[in-house]
Amino acid sequence: MLTDFFNSSGFMALTWQQVIVILIACIFLYLAIYKKYEPYLLIPIAFGMLVVNLPLTGLMSDEGLFHYLYKGTELGIYPPLIFLCVGAGTDFGPLIANPKSILLGAAAQFGIFSAFIAAILLGFDGAPAAAIAIIGGADGPTAIYLTSKLAPDLLGPIALAAYSYMALVPIIQPPIIKLLTTKKERAIKMEQLRVVGKNEKVAFPIIVAIFVILLLPSSAPLISMLMLGNLIRESGVVPKLVETAQGALMYIVTIVLGLTVGAKADAASFLNPETLKIIAIGLFAFAIGTASGVIFGKILCKVTGGKINPMIGAAGVSAVPMAARVVQKVGQEENPSNFLLMHAMGPNVAGVIGSAVAAGVLLNIFG
Repeated sequence: MLTDFFNSSGFMALTWQQVIVILIACIFLYLAIYKKYEPYLLIPIAFGMLVVNLPLTGLMSDEGLFHYLYKGTELGIYPPLIFLCVGAGTDFGPLIANPKSILLGAAAQFGIFSAFIAAILLGFDGAPAAAIAIIGGADGPTAIYLTSKLAPDLLGPIALAAYSYMALVPIIQPPIIKLLTTKKERAIKMEQLRVVGKNEKVAFPIIVAIFVILLLPSSAPLISMLMLGNLIRESGVVPKLVETAQGALMYIVTIVLGLTVGAKADAASFLNPETLKIIAIGLFAFAIGTASGVIFGKILCKVTGGKINPMIGAAGVSAVPMAARVVQKVGQEENPSNFLLMHAMGPNVAGVIGSAVAAGVLLNIFG
C-alpha cells in the first residue's frame, strides 16, 4: 500500500524540465520577497509557475481552477480592468505640465517596432510577430490584449515575458541607463513642474479619449478604461470609486492575472525553442525601448541647454510607475538632493498611452 501510494504521488511523475521551471519560479520568489522587486506582481506570477509545474495537480486542465481563472486573460477582460485601475491611481499632471514628455514616451516605443523586425527575422509571421513586438512596450495588459486578438496560441509565453520584464525593471534598466549617460548628465537637477489646475486634469482624459479612439477605434478598450479611471480620479466627486479602483479591484485583478500568467509557464510549453525565442526578443525589445528613450532624452538635454535629465527618457516605457521609480533611484545615487520622480512620471504616462496606440496600430494592420 505504501509503495502504491508513493508511486501515485507527484514525486514519481516529476520531470527534470519541471524541476528547472520550479527552480526559476523559486528565484523569482526570492527576488520578489528578499530583493523586493515588484512583489505585488512577481509573487503571484512566480507562485503560478511553481504550482502548475507540480505534476498531477490538474490546475490547468479543462475543469481545473486556473483554467477558469485564465478565461479572463484569454478573453481580454483583465487588461482593460488593469488600465482602469492604473488610470485611477496615476496623476497625469506631470505629462500635462511638460508636454515634451510625449516625445520621450513616443521614442521609447521604438522597442516595439524593433522587436517586430526581430521576430520577422526569426521566422514568425506578421500577426504573431506583432503580438511578440508589443512586449517592447513593457506593458503586460496591452501585451495580453493584443495577443488575445492576433495570436491566442502564443498568449502564455508572451504574457509571461511581458510581466516578467515589467517586474524585473529594477534589474534591467539601471545598467542601460548608466551605459548611455555620463555621471554629469545623471546628476542634472530639473526645475519644479508648474501646478496643473483641476480643469486641465478633468479635460485631459476626455480629450485624449475622443481623439485617440476616433483615430484608432481598435484602441478603445484600453484607452477608454485608462481615461475613465483617470477621470473618476480627477473629478473629485466619486472618492469611493477611486478608492475601490486603486485598492481592492487592482489587487484582486493583479492576483488572478499574475497567477494565470505564471500558470501558463508549464515545462512543456516554457522550455521549447519558440518560447525561448519570444523571451529573448522581449528582452531585446525592452532594452531597445529603454535605450531609445534615454538617447532621445540626451537629444532634448542638448536642445534645452541641459535643463532635461536624459535619464527620464528611460521611463518612456509603459511599466508605470516602476520605470519612474528606477529613474528616481539612479538619480539620487548620483545626487542625493535630486528628485526626478514626478519628471519621470510624464514620459511614463506617455508610454502607457503610446503602447496602447501602438497596439491599436498593429491591430489595425494585422487584425
